[in-house]
Amino acid sequence: MQYYALAGTERSVLAAFDGDEVYDLTSANPNVETFSDLARAANITDRTVDDVAEGLLDDANRLSSEDLVEHVERPVTPDEVWAAGVTYHISEQARETESGTPDVYLDVYEGDRPEIFFKATESRTVGPHEAVGVRGDSTWDVPEPELAVVLYQGEIVGFTAGNDVSSRSIEGENPLYLPQAKMYDCCCSIGPCVASTETVSDPHELELSMTIERDGEVLYEESTSTSEMVKSCEELVSYYTRHNAVPETAVLLTGTALVPEEGFTLKPGDDVSIEIDDIGVLDNTVTVV
Repeated sequence: MQYYALAGTERSVLAAFDGDEVYDLTSANPNVETFSDLARAANITDRTVDDVAEGLLDDANRLSSEDLVEHVERPVTPDEVWAAGVTYHISEQARETESGTPDVYLDVYEGDRPEIFFKATESRTVGPHEAVGVRGDSTWDVPEPELAVVLYQGEIVGFTAGNDVSSRSIEGENPLYLPQAKMYDCCCSIGPCVASTETVSDPHELELSMTIERDGEVLYEESTSTSEMVKSCEELVSYYTRHNAVPETAVLLTGTALVPEEGFTLKPGDDVSIEIDDIGVLDNTVTVV
C-alpha cells in the first residue's frame, strides 16, 4: 500500500491507497494519525505496516483520489534525515568536476564504506507542493532526486522520494564545507507517500526521473534507474545504524543518479518534479532562504 498524510479541517489523516480505493485509517482508529503511529503498531505486534492497515480497512471511511493531490502533506515526519553520497557513477563524476580535490570522491565510490552524512532535522524538511530552499550565499545550486528509505527503529518499513538540494559551489570550494552545502532551512523535500516494502517490488530496479521547469519552459528532463546504484539500500542502512543511536523514525536518502549539466543552477520559482516507480511524483517550487 501507499500511505499519505492529508490535511484535514479538524484533524490530520493517515490515508492508505491500495491501488483502487483510498481509506481514512484515522477514522477507523484515532490512535493511527501518522505513519509513525502505524509503524509503531506494526513493531509492537510484530507485523508489517500493510498487515496492520488491512485490519483497519473495513471500519475506515472512503476518501476521494483527489484528496491525494489536493490535501497531501509530508507523508512521514522524520526525527532525522540522513543521506548517502557518491553512490552512482554520475554523482562521482559530478563531484570530481566541481571539486579541487577530486580523488576523495573516487575513493568513496570505489571504497567499502559509503559516505553517510546528516542532512536535515524535521523542521528543515518540507513536503509535496511546498517550497524547497537554496542558500542565499550560494552561486551554484542543484536538486538531487533520490530514492529514500523510511526507517522505524532502524528497520526498513517503506520508501519515498526525496530531493537533497545542494550547493555545489560551497561543497566544491572545500569538501569540509559539506554540512553547509547540504544542511540549511528547507533543504530537503520528501513525498508524496510512503510505499510499503511489499508495494515496492525491488528498490534496486525502479525508474527515476526528474523534470525542471522555469516560467513554463522545460530546462531539464532525464530519467535513470536505481539499478545504477553501486551499493544496496540494505548496505547503506547497515552503515547508518552502526554504532549510532538512531531515532524512532528516520529517512535515509540513497544518493542521486541525475545531475544537471555544469552551469545549470536553480533559481527562485523553478518547479522541480521527481517521479519514482511505485511511489509517485514529488513536486516542489524553489525559494531562496
